[in-house]
Amino acid sequence: MARVGRRLARHALPLLRKAWPVYGLGDWLPAHQLRPAGGSRAFDSYGSDPHFRLAHTVSAGWYMVEMKLRLPSAWADAKIYLDTGAGESEALALPMRVRTERMSKRLIHLPAAARLRFDPLSAPGRIDVQHFRLVKVRAGFARKRMNEKLATNHPLYAHRAAAAGTALADAELWADYCKLFEAGSELVPYEDWIAHRERSRVPGRAAQHAAISGWTWTPTLSVVVPTYDTDAAMLRACLDSVLAQGYPHWELCIADDASTKPHVREILTEYMRRDTRIKVDFRTSNGHIVEASNSALALASGEFVALLDHDDVLPSHALFTVAQALQDRPTAQLLYSDEDKLDKEGRRCSPYFKPDFAPDLLYSQNYFSHLGVYRRELVEAIGGFRAGYEGSQDYDLALRCVARIKDCRDIVHIPQVLYHWRMAEGSTASGQEQKSYTTEAARRALQDHFDSGNQPVTVSVIAPGLYRQHWAIPEQAPQVSLIIPTRDCHDLLKTCVDSILQYTSYGNYEILIVDNGSTCPSTLAYMAELDAAGKARVLRYDLPFNYAAINNFAAQHARGSIIGLVNNDIEVIGAEWLTEMVSHAVRAEIGCVGAKLYYPNDTIQHGGVICGIGGVAGHSHKYQPRDADGYFSRMRIVHNTSAVTAAVLLLRREVFEQVGGLDEVELHVAFNDVDLCLKVMKAGYRNLWTPFAELYHHESVSRGTDEAPEKRARFQREVAVMQARWPDVLARDPYYNPNLTLQREDYSLEVETET
Repeated sequence: MARVGRRLARHALPLLRKAWPVYGLGDWLPAHQLRPAGGSRAFDSYGSDPHFRLAHTVSAGWYMVEMKLRLPSAWADAKIYLDTGAGESEALALPMRVRTERMSKRLIHLPAAARLRFDPLSAPGRIDVQHFRLVKVRAGFARKRMNEKLATNHPLYAHRAAAAGTALADAELWADYCKLFEAGSELVPYEDWIAHRERSRVPGRAAQHAAISGWTWTPTLSVVVPTYDTDAAMLRACLDSVLAQGYPHWELCIADDASTKPHVREILTEYMRRDTRIKVDFRTSNGHIVEASNSALALASGEFVALLDHDDVLPSHALFTVAQALQDRPTAQLLYSDEDKLDKEGRRCSPYFKPDFAPDLLYSQNYFSHLGVYRRELVEAIGGFRAGYEGSQDYDLALRCVARIKDCRDIVHIPQVLYHWRMAEGSTASGQEQKSYTTEAARRALQDHFDSGNQPVTVSVIAPGLYRQHWAIPEQAPQVSLIIPTRDCHDLLKTCVDSILQYTSYGNYEILIVDNGSTCPSTLAYMAELDAAGKARVLRYDLPFNYAAINNFAAQHARGSIIGLVNNDIEVIGAEWLTEMVSHAVRAEIGCVGAKLYYPNDTIQHGGVICGIGGVAGHSHKYQPRDADGYFSRMRIVHNTSAVTAAVLLLRREVFEQVGGLDEVELHVAFNDVDLCLKVMKAGYRNLWTPFAELYHHESVSRGTDEAPEKRARFQREVAVMQARWPDVLARDPYYNPNLTLQREDYSLEVETET
């Protein structure tokens, strides 16, 4: 049915054009900065971003814009500016992502007669305008088109439409439709996620009690709270949130650190009288956060301790959900949940949906934070909180506990928001810069963690709350074999190899070029020149193209103890890229190491792979600006991922051989790198991505697109292989979060749709 709908839509526009204005390529005037470049439709821009202006004022209404451009990179973020009389502005700019030499379409709406400007690139460059047309369409057609597009791409849309019972208003349709074209937009607002996903899943008090009655083990949870001069309303809200818990087997252990404000003692005394499960130690001298936390910890008698700040709030199902998780993993030593913040008006905001246990992410930021629940015996065994780490005492506690936990399955992530972190003035929730001393305390806690394990690591600060580990490379630096498959593509290959030779500071590597049937004289001459000069070895592979087989073949001829898979359309831009990747690849616990790749227009092409995106896998943060922080700073820090792209991938030869290399039987072209990474992860290694290895990726220029029928059929077969082979990880990537969408690569929220 969907296919029929698309077919009808394709035929609808020609019919509409008989009655409505059509503005073709000749109606768009290139700006004076654009100069003809080898053809009437090819232009170079000089000194500024290229743009075109429509020669006519266009009447109000709905329009479909369609274009096909040859771009200097695989993608571009184009914009159409409207001037309805007050001039052009970003507020009236309509974004449109354009793929080179592919037809792109989107609706635009003019609230009044307007003049239009089209900016195909965000930087100077050459473009070839192959097709450009603006067609006026009827409102009914526009509404139908928006409904179809949203039903396919917007995770909340079907639910909204069903709930409304009727078609949504044009304004709401238009707002949701526009979000589909905005890179990094908040497609699903957090309040919508709360209303349509969380609310229906939160168990009521009766449901909690019914579940608890069936448990044979109801562990006592000791909620540990240090206080000092807490605002009265915030303190009451904190205490009330514990009293409101549906799980009854708790105790509240409070240490007041000699508050100077009398209302603190009055409130705590009042609450002690209200509930015998509340214990308070009124300290006689102020000892700061560590001493106060240890005093509160000394009151605890439960099997587990939960850390709660004196001005924060627990949802009423928090402790029940923790106890429920313990039923599934009774040997758990440490549990943590997702969290959000409360703004100054008490509204929930800034949710952090976290991955399952990811050590390298933990080394980069304290993502455990809240809600953190620890087995009391473990906390006591390490001596509780440590003096000297004030401000990051919880990070230090987590690191020392993790070092003691032998089975990582005993570190349990609960993918639910079980903690509301108040953004009070001066709190860490308002930003790490509010308590700058915490950053240095955290750095020292990390350094101590590695020093105590005799690991050759130096910790540095990237920014408040973000840290980097510099892992030492063995004195005898291992040889890396960089495998580069190619067929012709002289310019790409030369850019790739020359950039490696020119910019790579790491010394011990070899380049293996695998020639898959090149016939181009310049390519053959270039490879012969490299081979003769000893700058690269050229291997011949004359069988039909099979990416997996080509790389497996080359790996058998590699001399290095580390295998590096490199596409021929890669360009090195940072001297330390290989040093950084090797420093992780030599770690015994690490498998595949991936790099940060950019399109030539300086947008992100690869920030790690998320399994399940689009049915199999997608690249994290794709198309976001090069300097984007990413989801909770992901694009600035080393972190674990289930997979990374083989466009630039390093791993030890022993690991490559252990898992059987790339699958050259069933995954000739697509997903063999994801499959390799998942095999490596299954074998017990961690894969990771680093932003400190930066390269350009001129993606798939050398092979073209997969539009031919035989290529589409092959691709679908490879999709089916992956879905049959890895159903669990494609359904729930452990380094992602089930509350985030699998429809986009930007960490948008997921909302289940209803039919």
